[in-house]
Amino acid sequence: MQNRNVDIIGVQMDLGASKRGVCMGPMAIRLGGLCEGLEQLEYTVEDKGDIIPPPRGDSSDTLRNFEQVISVNSRLYSHVRDSLNHGHIPVVLGGDHSIAAGSIAAVSKHYAEQGGIGIVWIDAHGDWNNEAISPSGNMHGMPFSAVCGYGPDCMVDFGQGPAYVDVSHCVQIGGRDIDSRERVRMKEAGVTVFPINLIDKLGMNVVIERAIEISGNGTAGIHLSFDVDAITPESAPGTGTVVHSGLTVREAFLAVETLADSGKLLSIDMVEVNPILDEKNKTGILASELIQSALGKAVY
Repeated sequence: MQNRNVDIIGVQMDLGASKRGVCMGPMAIRLGGLCEGLEQLEYTVEDKGDIIPPPRGDSSDTLRNFEQVISVNSRLYSHVRDSLNHGHIPVVLGGDHSIAAGSIAAVSKHYAEQGGIGIVWIDAHGDWNNEAISPSGNMHGMPFSAVCGYGPDCMVDFGQGPAYVDVSHCVQIGGRDIDSRERVRMKEAGVTVFPINLIDKLGMNVVIERAIEISGNGTAGIHLSFDVDAITPESAPGTGTVVHSGLTVREAFLAVETLADSGKLLSIDMVEVNPILDEKNKTGILASELIQSALGKAVY
C-alpha cells in the first residue's frame, strides 16, 4: 500500500444496538495505542475527532432510533468522502455496526467510476436484516444489506444518490449467529459467506485468499468492516453481542495481515468495542492492533 496518510474518524454511536456503552469504543481503541502505532509504521495520522449523535430523535419498532442513526451516517458519509478526496485512508472507529452504512456508502460512491468496491465483512452476524424482517429493529443488524441496495435505503441515501455495492464482490467471514430469514435473504442476494464451520474446515488462509479474490478482482479495492464480536469472547470480551466459539486471535490477525499484503485495502471500519464490558481494555487494544496489522504492521 503506497498511501501513507490515515484519517482516524471516531463515531460515538450506540443507538443502533440494544446495549449501551459501545459509544466509548473510539476512545478505547485510541487508548490501545492506535495513532502511536500507525506513526511508528511511518503513516501521517490525522485524528479527526468523533461524530456525536444528536441527543434526541424519532424512533419506531422496526427502525429503532432511526433519526439519530441516519443523522450520524450522513455526517460520517461526508467525513469519509472528504478523507478520500484528499487521497487519505479513512479508518472509522465505532461505535456500533450501523455506522458502516455511512462509511461504505461514501467509499462506494467515491470509487463508483473506477470499478466500484468489494467488501470483506468479518462478523459473528450477517447484518443483512432490514426493517421488514429484523426481530429487534436494531439498526446495527442492517448496514450490510443497506449498502448493497437491499434496504433500508434511509441508512445510505442522504440525497446523494447511493452507489450500491455489487453483491458479487461481497464476502461475509465468521458468521455463526445469522437469523433464519436473514440467511434466506443473503442466499437469494448471492453474498459469499464463510461461516465459522467452513473456516474450521478450510482454514483461514484459504478463506481470506478466496475473499480477497472475490472482493478485489475487478474492483478498485476492498473495504474491511470488522466487528470484534467475530473473535471468540474469551479473547474479545468487550462487546455487546457475544457469541461463543468465534475466530481465534491468530485467525483474525491472519485475515487482516493477508489483506494488508494484498495491497487492495482502501478503508476500514472497526466496530462494537464496548469498554463497559471489557477487561482492562483488552478488546480495545486488540482492535487497535488489528487495524495496525491491516495497515501493514508485520510480525517479522
